[in-house]
Amino acid sequence: MKISVALCTYNGEKFLRQQLDSILNQTVKVDEIVVCDDRSKDQTQKILSEYKIQFPDIFKIHINEKNLRSVKNFEKAISLCTGDIIFLSDQDDIWEKSKVIIFLSYFDKHPNVNAICSNGIAIDEDGSPLNNLTIWDVPKLLQDQDIKIDYFNLIAFIENIATGAGIAFRNTIRKEILPIPLKDGFHHDEWIALLTSYEQSFIMINEKLFQYRIHANQQVGGVIYRNDDSTKKRLVNHFNLFSEEKTFSQYKKFLKRLSQSYKKHTHLLNKAGNGNSEISHEIVKRCKQLFIIHRKNMKKKYPLKFFILSIADSLNDKRKIK
Repeated sequence: MKISVALCTYNGEKFLRQQLDSILNQTVKVDEIVVCDDRSKDQTQKILSEYKIQFPDIFKIHINEKNLRSVKNFEKAISLCTGDIIFLSDQDDIWEKSKVIIFLSYFDKHPNVNAICSNGIAIDEDGSPLNNLTIWDVPKLLQDQDIKIDYFNLIAFIENIATGAGIAFRNTIRKEILPIPLKDGFHHDEWIALLTSYEQSFIMINEKLFQYRIHANQQVGGVIYRNDDSTKKRLVNHFNLFSEEKTFSQYKKFLKRLSQSYKKHTHLLNKAGNGNSEISHEIVKRCKQLFIIHRKNMKKKYPLKFFILSIADSLNDKRKIK
């Protein structure tokens, strides 16, 4: 089985060597590392050239003619991969040595699974582990409370918990993934997770197989939380779609998320080139249903606060679904 890594770089000189070394040092060797550099202005291209000289059969380096930005850069990198399994990689993380072999084992044991996302460890800028809960701990927290997980509902209507740094997928679904729809705040990892979870071919595994670096210059953050019982309870309530223990604040956030998801996928439906419009249609339909249900529950549980919020939302055009 041929293994590809799709890695995107942009001004990543500070941490790039650590990431590349961790990929090269896997217990099962990868066959190719496809790198698309988005016109870096630091020493990133020089570092990549050094690795290309040292490992000419593994590294496929592509320098973009113009700046594509993250989503379209990953789209390009994915399109150039030739492996049976494609791993996504950021430029500033570190892979655990057993990452590839564990993913391959899961793919082998679950032939109907097309995409997998693993858990990970948060590290600081210097590489020291942080004692935090992460977004990738959510499935285990829900399972510990005997809450059934529907990944599509969770990702579409609450929050994306699949980070590109932890994702690998079968090449057989690449044509479904590409092109990746463009919308502000909509990333390639969310798209892959939505598409495969809609087809019930996506799973998350609890093994912590990458170290996710938290630093000032990263493009996407918001993945770590305090590690205490109250935070665990809050996360369970937040990610449990039909929890009856939602606070007023959680209802507000959830209705806001539903309205944002509704607007996002209405936009994608109206945009030419969305080859998987069926998914957006389904999300728009379910957003309407869930919005009505949870707004009704919120009104019943917090009538006065609901009344005041409704007036404020009407004036400020918030939390609305037409």
